[in-house]
Amino acid sequence: MRLGYFAMPMHPMHRPWHETLDEDREAVILCDKLGFYDAFIGEHLTDRVENITNSMLFLATLIHATKTIKLATGTTNLSQTHPTLIASHAAMFDQLAKGRFIFGISPGNLRSDAEALGRLDEDRGKLFAEAIDVILEIWSREAPYRIDLPDNRFKVTTETTAALEIGLGYLGKPYQSPRPEVVGTVVAPYSKGVVLMGQRDFHPISANFLQAKWARTHWTNYAEGKASVGLQADPADWRVARTIFVADDDVTAKRYAGGDPGSPYRFYYNQIMTKFSRIGRLAVFKDRIDQPDSEITLDYVMNSLVLSGSVNSVVDQILAMREVTGDCGELVYAGMDWVDPKLAKRSMELMATEVMPRVNAAIAQSNSVRRKVAAQA
Repeated sequence: MRLGYFAMPMHPMHRPWHETLDEDREAVILCDKLGFYDAFIGEHLTDRVENITNSMLFLATLIHATKTIKLATGTTNLSQTHPTLIASHAAMFDQLAKGRFIFGISPGNLRSDAEALGRLDEDRGKLFAEAIDVILEIWSREAPYRIDLPDNRFKVTTETTAALEIGLGYLGKPYQSPRPEVVGTVVAPYSKGVVLMGQRDFHPISANFLQAKWARTHWTNYAEGKASVGLQADPADWRVARTIFVADDDVTAKRYAGGDPGSPYRFYYNQIMTKFSRIGRLAVFKDRIDQPDSEITLDYVMNSLVLSGSVNSVVDQILAMREVTGDCGELVYAGMDWVDPKLAKRSMELMATEVMPRVNAAIAQSNSVRRKVAAQA
């Protein structure tokens, strides 16, 4: 099982913007040094807490500061700009990164972003669907273009003005052929969008603020989508994000991961809960569909969703989670504000050098036992 990284990122409003940008860059550079497979970075236009406004622009500053880690938009919000721009920018990024690029996509669900762009009343889900169709068409076709898909507002052509003999009328193609890996974050239990992802060979990340039992429904639906087009789902294509803090001792872990009022984990979940409560989506935190909203307290969410402790404790918690979710290809570590940089970095180090090797050894041993039992049956 690979180790990945995901950050919205989320920082207290009093911190200077340039300072948090530097910190977020430092986190990805550390991930690269520690052998993380990929790093997903989110974006919002109008959020002072989640303050990276363009994940692709941010990640471009890391191409030459990192060596092996794949740099992933987490996500590019497709409803916010014309798909021709997104396709061209993503293709150039992939060329600059020599294929170390993952194209994470979503509609862009922050309503204040949509309002600032004059799109508050538009169907962002439909904008998203139309945009990704056009992006993939741009990457798969040759100039001059005449893209006019049914029920799609985005018409792309260079036929009238193309002069191919001098290079006019072309749109760039990615370094990876036929395209970069396309990944989408999944939040809702039983999401039907995951079925469509399976059909189109897009890969899901189950969100870290969703109960593990609901993440399992994502795999079921993804496999259904794959089967509907005659393919078998591969667990290697599924990522599960979790909120994790590892310390050298359990006392420190308990304090920093939620016991202290100044805990970055407490700040993170208080912020997310407040946002989801405003739009009536507390269901993502629930253990059962009929659970009343009154039970969804900050302490309940922290106890349910934060895996914390010393190395052996976190290993046990991850293996227990895996019993619920089933096999996946990547465990994605959720990044937090570095209230205590030393502890934050130490957690990432322990995760990469101690926790994951032990988790993978336990998985390998379990798989070996299963194979022996099967051979004897």
